[in-house]
Amino acid sequence: MTTDQPVPLVDLAAAHAEIEAEVRAGFDRVLASGGYIKGPEVAGFEEEYAAFSDARHCVGAANGTDALELALRALDLPPGGGVVLPANTFVATAEAVQRAGLRPVLVDADPDHLLIDPARVAEVLADAVALLPVHLNGQLAPMAALLDLAGDRPVVEDAAQSQGARQDGRARHGRISATSFYPGKNLGAYGDAGAVVTDDDDLAASVRLIGDHGSARKYIHERFGFNSRMDALQAVVLRAKLRRLPAWNEARRAAAARYDALLAGLDGITPPRTAPGNEHVWHLYAVRVGAGGARRDALLAALNAAGIGAGVHYPVPVHLQPAFRHLGRGEGAFPVAERAAAELLTLPLFPQITAGQQERVVEALAKALAA
Repeated sequence: MTTDQPVPLVDLAAAHAEIEAEVRAGFDRVLASGGYIKGPEVAGFEEEYAAFSDARHCVGAANGTDALELALRALDLPPGGGVVLPANTFVATAEAVQRAGLRPVLVDADPDHLLIDPARVAEVLADAVALLPVHLNGQLAPMAALLDLAGDRPVVEDAAQSQGARQDGRARHGRISATSFYPGKNLGAYGDAGAVVTDDDDLAASVRLIGDHGSARKYIHERFGFNSRMDALQAVVLRAKLRRLPAWNEARRAAAARYDALLAGLDGITPPRTAPGNEHVWHLYAVRVGAGGARRDALLAALNAAGIGAGVHYPVPVHLQPAFRHLGRGEGAFPVAERAAAELLTLPLFPQITAGQQERVVEALAKALAA
């Protein structure tokens, strides 16, 4: 039996309740030590997240956008070189490319899973020095096909939405990956934080150097860098959450399966699909609403009015953002991405969501569809 209680899109307070005592004890340690930047908490988290990611190295960063930029800069790619990425991503992916002195080369997504389409990547390879696939909504891009296409070009994974996801049993496939610990991520800090993960010793050393003003020794700056260091308080939070992340991801999978069952037969709604070989971690559960943006927006308004914290992610693809008008790709350039931007509706999903809350979401959605 459902109630009329509001259902948030993400319930960060519920996650905090599970780790509050552990976080408070960790904050006390940091405050007593006076070591707020880097230090043993950050080093401990880096070691633990590297192990979680089946990687040799993890280097903390101030945020996920910086992490992507650091990964790209560490590769020493030719200035102005083209980096291939999907048009249907958060703008930070393209920002990092441009901030690293490189050039975004956008391509469309596949229509079934909305992941970067290898067939479209193949069309622009001549203009590419690297590939930057995005693991969208909690599942990995088609890495085997992309690695085959890449050849000698490095593949940098945008893993901001895939913490704990695997494909064909592997967490990582490219040479280097970057992630975000923005509060709403599967593994979220209590502010901004990010990390770069790699098996390459030299790349890890370069990332650490660039993110600390190009300096390995105080006041000696070996190369041009900038300031992007993880702070110790965020590391405390991330260590506490990381210990619970496998269980939280399993809870997300169970919730996604429950949505699949509840939505079966609901006309006008297409649930998200998992690509073969992927172990999804359901950062977002975004359904597709037929008949385009006007209907999607009407459903969103009706759900929000009913106390359901539904949302829309990436309603404007990168190529239609004013900040990226210089790329010269107007409306119609990437039809799959544009259609997805008009049709996707994100339903509430978080590890602590209850069956009753999900039933209320679907009941409100059905009512809105009927209206």
